[in-house]
Amino acid sequence: MKRYDSSLQANSSVAGALNSVNKLHYAVSSALSHPTEQMAEQAENSLEHTERAVQQADPSFGRAGVELAEELLAEEKQRMSSLGNRTRSAE
Repeated sequence: MKRYDSSLQANSSVAGALNSVNKLHYAVSSALSHPTEQMAEQAENSLEHTERAVQQADPSFGRAGVELAEELLAEEKQRMSSLGNRTRSAE
């Protein structure tokens, strides 16, 4: 029996990666606006989840989507680098 859902799975893995990046953006923004240890931990957890989601995204369906997710992830990592300084100064 032929499987027809393989492209849907690939598409959903790319969409999942992009959704994960969006959630990471929100978590980082929240941590930057409320620099507490708890918010920083939530952003770290979101980062780990997003990294896994981007790694698992299947480029065979949409390489452009995977590249976009990778670029956005890199931007969020850069935003997170300033988070460490803010949480230390807030303590």
